[in-house]
Amino acid sequence: MGRVGKRRVVPRQSSFKSVAYLMLVPIAAILVFFLWNFLHGSSEPVHVLQSVIGGRAKPEPVTRGPQIVLILDDVGFDHQPLAPAMSIDPNINFAVLPNSRNAHDVATALHARGFEILCHLPMEPEGYPRVSPGGGAVLTTMSDDQIAHATRANIDSVPFARGVTNHMGSRATADRRVMSDVLGALPQGMYFIDSKTTGSSVAGSLARSLHVKTASRSVFLDDVQSEPEIRRQVAMLARAAQERGVAVGIGHMYPSTIRVLVDEAPLLRARGVRFVRASAVVN
Repeated sequence: MGRVGKRRVVPRQSSFKSVAYLMLVPIAAILVFFLWNFLHGSSEPVHVLQSVIGGRAKPEPVTRGPQIVLILDDVGFDHQPLAPAMSIDPNINFAVLPNSRNAHDVATALHARGFEILCHLPMEPEGYPRVSPGGGAVLTTMSDDQIAHATRANIDSVPFARGVTNHMGSRATADRRVMSDVLGALPQGMYFIDSKTTGSSVAGSLARSLHVKTASRSVFLDDVQSEPEIRRQVAMLARAAQERGVAVGIGHMYPSTIRVLVDEAPLLRARGVRFVRASAVVN
C-alpha cells in the first residue's frame, strides 16, 4: 500500500496585513495629491481631493463673473449724500479730494466703515487757470521736486488712502515728466487709477513701465447729470464688465448719481455682477 502524501497546507495571509495594504492606497493618493498641489501651486478646493480618492470626475473650474470697480470722486465736501452712497455696496471705493473741507474726517469715517479710500489728486487740466483743480494741485510748471512734494502732501492729507486717482489733470497726465515725478513720489505699494480725462494720457502705460500697479477708467457715469442718462451709463459699464471681465466706472457724489446707483446695484448683483475694490484688480 503506497504512502499517502501529506497535503501541504498553505498558510493564510493575515487579514490585518490585507487591511493595512488597502489603507495604504487612499493614503498614497492623498500624499500624491498634496505633493502635486505643492509643486504646482494649485488652489483647487477640497472637493478636488475627494474626486481623487473617490474616483469621481474632476469638477470644472469655478469661473468668475463680471466685476465692476466703482469709484466715487470728489468726496469730502459738505452736504454730500454720504449715507446712501455707503449703502450701494460694501466694496465701492471713495476718492477723497485732499483740498476739500472735510477730507481728513470723511476719509477716517469711511475707513472705519470698511471702505477703500483713494487720494483724488488735483492735477492741472487743459484751460488752466481758467479751469482750476483747486489748491495744492500738481502743475506742469512745477519743478521735479515741487511735483514730488505736492504729490506727497496731498496723499498725507487723505488718511488710509490705498491708491491715487487724478482729479482733472488732462494736461498733467499727458506730460511724461510730470507723471514720472508723480508716480515716483507714491509710497511703496500704492496704486494709480488713471481717470482718462484725456485720450493723450500717459499715466497708465508709464505706471506699468515703473512697476506701479494701475488700472484705467472704462466709463464715466455722470458727465450728464440726468438720471436717465446715468442709467444708460451704468448699463454701458455693466456691458463693459461682461465683455472684458473687469470694468472701472467713475461717478461723483451728485444726488442723482447716488440715487441711480442705489437702485441699480441690487439689479446688477442679481445678474451676477460683483463690485470689487480697486486694489483687487490693479496690476
